[in-house]
Amino acid sequence: MTWEPELEELARRRAFARELGGADRVERQHATGRLTVRERIDALLDDGTWRETGELAGVGHYAADGTLDGVTPANMVTGQGAVDGRTVVVQGDDFTVRGGAADAAIWQKMVWAERAAHDLRQPLVRLVDGTGGGGSVKTLTSMGYSYVPPLPGADLAIDNLARVPVVAAALGPCAGLGAARVVLSHFSVIVDGLAQLFVAGPPVVAWAMNETPDKEELGGAKAQTRAGAIDNLAKTEEDAFAQLRRFLSYLPTSVFEAPPITATTDSADRREDELLGIVPRDERKTYKMRRVLELVFDTGSVFELGARHGRSTITALARLDGRPVGVLASDPNHYGGGLTAEASEKLARFVDLCDTFRLPVVNLVDQPGFVVGTASERSGTMRRGARALCAVRQAQVPWCSILVRKCYGIAGAGHGDGAKLNLRYAWPSGNWGSLPISGGLEAAFKRDLADAEDPAALRAQIAAELQAVMSPFRTAERFSIEHIIDPRDTRARLCEWARQAHVIVAQDVTASPGPHARGYRP
Repeated sequence: MTWEPELEELARRRAFARELGGADRVERQHATGRLTVRERIDALLDDGTWRETGELAGVGHYAADGTLDGVTPANMVTGQGAVDGRTVVVQGDDFTVRGGAADAAIWQKMVWAERAAHDLRQPLVRLVDGTGGGGSVKTLTSMGYSYVPPLPGADLAIDNLARVPVVAAALGPCAGLGAARVVLSHFSVIVDGLAQLFVAGPPVVAWAMNETPDKEELGGAKAQTRAGAIDNLAKTEEDAFAQLRRFLSYLPTSVFEAPPITATTDSADRREDELLGIVPRDERKTYKMRRVLELVFDTGSVFELGARHGRSTITALARLDGRPVGVLASDPNHYGGGLTAEASEKLARFVDLCDTFRLPVVNLVDQPGFVVGTASERSGTMRRGARALCAVRQAQVPWCSILVRKCYGIAGAGHGDGAKLNLRYAWPSGNWGSLPISGGLEAAFKRDLADAEDPAALRAQIAAELQAVMSPFRTAERFSIEHIIDPRDTRARLCEWARQAHVIVAQDVTASPGPHARGYRP
């Protein structure tokens, strides 16, 4: 006697699981341009590394004599696999089974994945398509009762944000709990034209708010990346998976490890003559800060996050001589680089990300201050700006600022933590103070200008005198700026700093491994 009959039963049940919601629903999924959950997992992971957990979970359908006729699988696929050789935990929604709504053992599988990531200290990947474990009123008819809404695994999901990298892809219409699972992450991406994200879909909105938007208008990819609910836009599902893999490549597998260092052929001493003239002498003219990033960091290593939201501030991951760093930069093409309410929230969240995973931060500063005006006041800029300043001051990771041009006011003062070493290098184009001359001169010399026979001539004279005083070399004389450097030396200085910074990070991980007392909030 052997156990061959049971193994045959096991094979049969596995075959039912691989049928997903059935051939018709799989065909319907493909007709919308979307992959099935198992196709997505194959596209995401390294070949041959997938190990599924809970494959047999679902609802069995039995004949009167007790024999199995079929199985409707649970509509979440969970397990482990490798991304670039490192093991990750995967939650994948199966839209072909009840559109991803709660069904069979789905909530236990969802919690299992959160628990596995937490206890095994492995990154968590959520592939979200549908309500992602949320409810459906149709379920009430089969249950025969209603319930006070729980939030299964919420404690684990929140704790994971302080322990392991959590990434999510919106791959279809994501509502309710599905939408929450997307945004409750360190990095999220949405596929343009295929996926949407909303608190509730158009039918609920029509009933509750007397509005009739379609899915794209309500929660399309472009709208949600502009709003900042989702970080990045993807052109295709394959592009989304590539972005998930790339984001994870900069981070450790958990906060118990240091960020991974990779080999590079890009010389740490590379000098780019283009940097010498990239900042215009006329402060009213802009330039391309993203080009500065390309010239300074390892070639091809800059991976921007949230480019469509809070656009006056650039946030990115990059490498310096193979060492991963977080990058903050002002974009003078939007509000002159000034901090808006949106940019402040974006900055604070990004600094918290870097601090959580001990990524040293480089800040390229061209900061004219908080954006002013009625729209700015109505959006609560000062409140959100203060939160950003607190994030900078509370960050424990090594920090280095490059003062590229402007650095004014309270927002400028937040370029680093002045209570610490506050390592910084200024370019000769540096221009700083409490207020720019152009805005402060009229206020400070209002009476003199009003009484002058030739106000224009007096204004020009005062401006020239102030401009001489504001030379960065005058600041260096008083040791109020520590270094003024040739812009072409920026990369070499930063690579040297990054080597030192990662030594400190490695020591910190050894001395005090694990999450900070203060967790991460998405």
